[in-house]
Amino acid sequence: MQNAAYVLDMPAKRTSCMVFSSPHSGRNYPESLLKRTVLNRNAIRSSEDAFVDQLFSPVADFGAPLISATKPRAYLDLNRSSEELDPALIQGARRQGHNPRVASGLGVIPRVVANGRAIYRGKLTMDEARLRIDTCWRPYHARLKSLLAESHAKFGQAVLIDCHSMPHEAVAMASGPKAKRPQVVLGDRFGASASTEVVDRIEAAFVAAGLTVVRNAPFAGAYVTQTYGRPARNQHAVQIEIDRALYMDEDRIEPNGNFAEFRTLLRQVIRDVVQIGEEPLRLAAE
Repeated sequence: MQNAAYVLDMPAKRTSCMVFSSPHSGRNYPESLLKRTVLNRNAIRSSEDAFVDQLFSPVADFGAPLISATKPRAYLDLNRSSEELDPALIQGARRQGHNPRVASGLGVIPRVVANGRAIYRGKLTMDEARLRIDTCWRPYHARLKSLLAESHAKFGQAVLIDCHSMPHEAVAMASGPKAKRPQVVLGDRFGASASTEVVDRIEAAFVAAGLTVVRNAPFAGAYVTQTYGRPARNQHAVQIEIDRALYMDEDRIEPNGNFAEFRTLLRQVIRDVVQIGEEPLRLAAE
């Protein structure tokens, strides 16, 4: 299923309470954006989670849905509140206390891409910002909410896997010169968005595949995990960040020579993660 905001891959039969979401892998860049940006086509893609939807495409084969954004993060960030409007970019937007994400240019309508590079020369109108939110943000989150509600109704619980990628540079800086660099970072907002058992079992699936995993550093989760993670209600949300260097050339934004092999490896991880949600009685909130 596809509309202007997302692509939804549904399994023939839902056998797991898991729901997978890829909010930053959209690559349909509207001409209106490309005409207004001061960046070239490669630079504007630098904040995109390129190919993450392709890496997680086997999800439906194992009995769980995958919802993926169509529009890019540079156009609209689905991992932000719809109210996180940047006064420095959007005419008429009011400053609402100190929000470090908005202040740095990473509101729901981003002002910058990776490394703080400005997307636009001037400002956007409030009407344009609201149009993006109404046509992309609201439909995506409405469908995501309904997928979680369906899982909860069928299995008595829901687990959201929020799929992302991270720049290799960010991993290197966070780990320090002597530490072993993480290849996967799991974010559960330090236990606030998912039960320990859920995160333990997801981590075990990645470790079994030979990947180095850490939790919450440097990425603990943002709007999606904060909003949808409700362990006390048997609804869990875990953010997954994967080192881009494992499967892509970050400068060219192209799959590298390891892409097919890594995708095969990740397919095994996805199978194991989806199977966690086939045992509803074992994931009760703590």
